[in-house]
Amino acid sequence: MCRGARVAAGALHDARRRGARVMNEDGDLVAVIGDEDTVTGFLLAGVGHVDERQRLNYLVVGERTTDDEIADAFKAFTATREDVAVVLITQVIADRIRHLVDAHSRAIPSVLEIPDKENPYRPESDSVLSRVRHLLGGDGT
Repeated sequence: MCRGARVAAGALHDARRRGARVMNEDGDLVAVIGDEDTVTGFLLAGVGHVDERQRLNYLVVGERTTDDEIADAFKAFTATREDVAVVLITQVIADRIRHLVDAHSRAIPSVLEIPDKENPYRPESDSVLSRVRHLLGGDGT
């Protein structure tokens, strides 16, 4: 094993020993919460997954989807499931559960807000970008 691999393996072991959440060796999943077109695009790209307990790693949000259903999926992907490393959520839908998105502070899973085909990306609404700006000494907007 080369020195770089030993250093990486040691860092991973130390992180696990401290109880940190790290990606598993098999590769964690990308979860998607979005409108039908956005989710379908990611599914066609190979993101879709159904585990042995029949849990999906995506939620298609339609006209009848309630904010509670969106919140439940977001909580499952960010707090309950150990196999999700990244949650992609369209900004329009993130706005419906903004309190949960803004409150999420863990590095894994990372929550990334993405535009949908009807709405452009709005950096002023992106909670991750706001945090980065704040950390860099900006005003967070």
